[in-house]
Amino acid sequence: MKRKSVFLLYLFCFGVFSMGFFSCAQEEVVSSAEQEVIYAVNASRVVESNLDDYLQFGGDVSAKSSIDIIPDTSGKLARLLVEVGDVVKKDQVVAEIDPSRPGMTYSFSPVKAPVSGTVTSLPVPVGTTVAPSLSLGKVSSISDLEITISVAERYISRVALNQKAYVNFDAYPGEVFMAKVTKVSPVLDTLTRTMNVTLEFESTDKRIKAGMYANVKLITEEKQDVSVIPVTALVSRNGEDFVYTVKENESGENYVEKRLVQPGIKVDGIMEIKGGLSLGEIVVTKGQTLLNEGDLVNVVSLQDGE
Repeated sequence: MKRKSVFLLYLFCFGVFSMGFFSCAQEEVVSSAEQEVIYAVNASRVVESNLDDYLQFGGDVSAKSSIDIIPDTSGKLARLLVEVGDVVKKDQVVAEIDPSRPGMTYSFSPVKAPVSGTVTSLPVPVGTTVAPSLSLGKVSSISDLEITISVAERYISRVALNQKAYVNFDAYPGEVFMAKVTKVSPVLDTLTRTMNVTLEFESTDKRIKAGMYANVKLITEEKQDVSVIPVTALVSRNGEDFVYTVKENESGENYVEKRLVQPGIKVDGIMEIKGGLSLGEIVVTKGQTLLNEGDLVNVVSLQDGE
């Protein structure tokens, strides 16, 4: 009986010792694991840059001035003396009308160009009966071209006279043509809820033709020498806008510091920072979802600039 009691006491002591040993070992493993968590992140430096906010539209190129060719009399269109693309002078005869009626023959009546320019349309075919109320075509000044765009109602507050625009055409990839706003319609189209805006080119280029489709980038705001970072660096949480900046501790390890910032305009993945950061500071741009203040990080990619 005595031996049995001693044996049970031995087992109890061994069990307590084992539990304590494994508990301490587990705490050491957990503590060690917590200390070794280092998050891999991408980062970028805060740099100074110019930033232009803009709106994009598609528009049609047309002649600034275009005048209808109108006959003076009714009759049948007997002859067209010009073709689309021909350059004409004012009062040059461009067509002839046969005003004859059954049993009555008259001389052809000439149709003259109303202004000097280029014939840009002749939609009426020979043989058609015409009248002074019908346009036979148009004469345009193709050296003076303009672009017309339609601006949606929600954007009209951002459009004003003399705003500059960058224009490009599919026909000339990679080339940019400068234009500016010269006319803003005082009313909106009630069906489309859009406002017509007219732009003129800053210089003449003979390669640009009336009827071409223009891709217009209208500059609505220009910022010079502002601090910028990638948009992906911004974290918005619980009503706060902040970023994680990368710092180095005394041991030479990188850790993150939460920094409240004041964001500005965002353009093509780049964001203006009005306050909260200094030039040259490093901000986390990818991998910040799980980060908290003071977490250790390993910067696997550092982007210098935008």
